[in-house]
Amino acid sequence: MSDPTRTARRTVLAAGAATFAGGALAACGSDGGAETAGSSAAPTPAGSASAPSSSAPASPPAGAGKTIAKAADVPVGGGTVLKEEKLVVTQPTAGSFRCFTAVCTHQGCLVHKVADGTIDCPCHGSKYQATDGAVAHGPATRPLAEKKITVAADGSISLA
Repeated sequence: MSDPTRTARRTVLAAGAATFAGGALAACGSDGGAETAGSSAAPTPAGSASAPSSSAPASPPAGAGKTIAKAADVPVGGGTVLKEEKLVVTQPTAGSFRCFTAVCTHQGCLVHKVADGTIDCPCHGSKYQATDGAVAHGPATRPLAEKKITVAADGSISLA
């Protein structure tokens, strides 16, 4: 005859492990593709409907509107790595600005420079195109995630 306490304990432990694993997988669910600020959605339990909240307006993504760089500080044909923000802003052609995460998709190191048309990671030699974040040289296999930005008339660059 089996011990009901032991079975219940196993059931509780298994359920706890499944809940933990499900949460961990949901948190790691990004495939590293083009992701923009505010594009993630919270998962809802199976069989439940997600009703929008009418009591509070949707808030902008974290950091939106905050000036992250000045256009004058981003060289034409190059870029600037913003280490604290973990972003890189490029200006492939005069007046055309792009922004990407500065976190290498290979193993999470921060890129350290923009040179000769590429965004370079010092850890394992991955390089990304400064124009679109695409992989120019491995070992990385996924592009840098692009972030939406706005450039104000005064040259302030902000996350959109």
